[in-house]
Amino acid sequence: MTTPASTSSPPPQGGSTCRTPEPVSRCFWTRAAVASVVFLLSACGNTPPAPDWQMNARAGAERAASAWLEGNARIEAVEFARARGEVARTGRPDLLARLELMRCAARVASLDIGPCVGFEAIAGDAAPPEQAYARYLAGRSTAADAPLLPQAHRPLAGGAAAPEAALATIEDPLSRLVAAGALFQRALATPGVIALAVDTASAQGWRRPLLAWLQVQQTRAQAAGATDEVARIQRRIDLVTPPPK
Repeated sequence: MTTPASTSSPPPQGGSTCRTPEPVSRCFWTRAAVASVVFLLSACGNTPPAPDWQMNARAGAERAASAWLEGNARIEAVEFARARGEVARTGRPDLLARLELMRCAARVASLDIGPCVGFEAIAGDAAPPEQAYARYLAGRSTAADAPLLPQAHRPLAGGAAAPEAALATIEDPLSRLVAAGALFQRALATPGVIALAVDTASAQGWRRPLLAWLQVQQTRAQAAGATDEVARIQRRIDLVTPPPK
């Protein structure tokens, strides 16, 4: 999930020296949800070793994001609560805000649209890049937010004249799906955007976002009266949908 002005899974690349965490706008949200936690939870690559809370929170956040994308809400809730508890030990609401945005980004990628409640409760303690990213996730960002967003998302901050082309330049799969979700909320999800989101989720085997984007694609096909396409998409939906327990 690219997330606030940082976007990827590993912390920013570059020397091996130990350094303090950079502003969220540079490194936190580089690989959206799962990846961004690495920045949050690992400030140094050398000695001394990272504190236990960082390692525990990182592991929990990664497992939570994976469970959500795979469609397992129960495990996601358990793992996220564990990660949140570890971050809370620091007494730093700014770090907790980043973790909450990570969770919301995974939901936007899956078109589970709604208020980012966990972030909103502590938004007043969030830095400007996180606040800009929250607006982006909600489909309310403007061109003025662009410098605060992850590099890959900046062209989409105020909408995009060519959304498909902009989306295709985002290499990280989760970040691409987050961007597609942001475009969807702006009513800028063209057929090409939807197809790219479907292909991205399918390639990763992420059941939850795949089903969500297939359903959007099917709705568009129904509106166009493309009955063969509706049936084809339904076969894919049936294949992806888990059997009832």
